[in-house]
Amino acid sequence: MMSGKLGWVIIAVDGSQESMAALRWALDNLKLRTPAPNSEETPGTFVILHVQSPPNIATTLNPGSIPFGGPSAAELEVPAFTQAIEAHQQRITNAILDHALEICAGKNVNYRTEVLIGEPKEKICEAVENLHADLLVMGSRAFGPIKRMFLGSVSNYCLNHAQCPVFVAKHKDNSS
Repeated sequence: MMSGKLGWVIIAVDGSQESMAALRWALDNLKLRTPAPNSEETPGTFVILHVQSPPNIATTLNPGSIPFGGPSAAELEVPAFTQAIEAHQQRITNAILDHALEICAGKNVNYRTEVLIGEPKEKICEAVENLHADLLVMGSRAFGPIKRMFLGSVSNYCLNHAQCPVFVAKHKDNSS
């Protein structure tokens, strides 16, 4: 079990088995700050953070200006499509947080959820900075070198940019 002086621990979840395993690890192995009676110190809190990608699919599908007198990009807005994407993303976010909260059920810990919208690696690091987090916990999907080269690694980015220690929980492969 790790230190009982941790105030803010951010656990980044994206719905993957790896991120949920990281959440379980944190809840089972980290001891948060418990202030003494009559202390002004606040108790430690786990922040379960999910970062939703911005609904930019609609904007990338926008064909822009059509040459020779076609409608302009501004005339081709598709608000119903954008709303459908946002509603779908909200359902996904709700399912991810519901799963995370099921994992937290029965644990005697302080926790709260937070949802941010944007590029996950950047928003996770911003949350660390804004909360003055003591620790960031996240899972690693263990992409191979080719996928990692094209997709990037959120955990690798956070290891190099987060303003606090970062614990990356690797998912055990039970198939071997």
